[in-house]
Amino acid sequence: MRPFKFIKAEDVDSAVSDISTNEQAKFIAGGTNLLDLMKIDVMQPRNIIDITGLGLNKIEETGEGGLRLGALVTNADTAYHEEVHKKYPILSHAILAGASPQLRNKATDGGNLLQRTRCYYFYDTTTPCNKREPGSGCSAINGYNRMHAILGASEKCIAVHPSDMCVALAALGAVVQVEGPEAKRAIPFDNFHRLPGDEPEKDTNLLADEIITSIDLPPEGFAENFAYLKNRDRASYAFALVSVAVGLQMNNEKIEEARIALGGVAHKPWRDKKAEALLQNKAATMENFQKVADEILKEAKGYTYNKFKIELAKRSIVRALMQAAKID
Repeated sequence: MRPFKFIKAEDVDSAVSDISTNEQAKFIAGGTNLLDLMKIDVMQPRNIIDITGLGLNKIEETGEGGLRLGALVTNADTAYHEEVHKKYPILSHAILAGASPQLRNKATDGGNLLQRTRCYYFYDTTTPCNKREPGSGCSAINGYNRMHAILGASEKCIAVHPSDMCVALAALGAVVQVEGPEAKRAIPFDNFHRLPGDEPEKDTNLLADEIITSIDLPPEGFAENFAYLKNRDRASYAFALVSVAVGLQMNNEKIEEARIALGGVAHKPWRDKKAEALLQNKAATMENFQKVADEILKEAKGYTYNKFKIELAKRSIVRALMQAAKID
């Protein structure tokens, strides 16, 4: 690990000032991803700003009837929080499907949003990687790409976002609250993460001098009809090949609203709102679910070792929808 300067931020304003005035600076809270990347020389910040004392570690009700998750609340505390478990079980289930208990006890909600891809080549500094070193090339396209993207990829990058929590937040339609030197702003979750395009080194639309302060959950949490399905190579501590978060608003046997988000398939949690709309006011049947799955995956592109993920994603969507609709 390379030498760095350690800075202790006292409040949000000082944290924003520190990140704005110190060259090559990064925030650290749980550090479950950043420290790993520093140890293998993938990330080389000159300044580390400790934000653990900012007081952003509470879960509170919002005026609209939702919940506000402080950016420094741990993943474990979020998953086991009574109101989260009761109103947003899809989020609780997704968090508990990820990482290990030890990591969930340390990792923060804000940090979960900012974790980097787990692409083998991104972690291997001996290989070209446009995300790590822009313009060097993408080794995964013609390499071992079993874990890689089938939706929204580009010729520059086919890496996938690794988070389970973020897939549930995408389905819920969460809002990320951030603060910078100029102002505070709210970023709808759909717009927080980016597709790779020509700039795969940019994971999110968060500006370099901004800090996440909270994640706001809407009043509707789909507590009655939900599912989180994760397909992976082993039962624990493995990233998703394909994951699906589903929330349904049901009226008897008809679907009034459907939310479907996929993980393990793209550079960001993947939602197709046009496909979701196909289920509006439709019966909860396997035939309708299969039509939606086909629509979501219609532009999917597989590579040498991950073509199986297209069919796996379709079947996973149908299965998760059946679970959410409580169909045997």
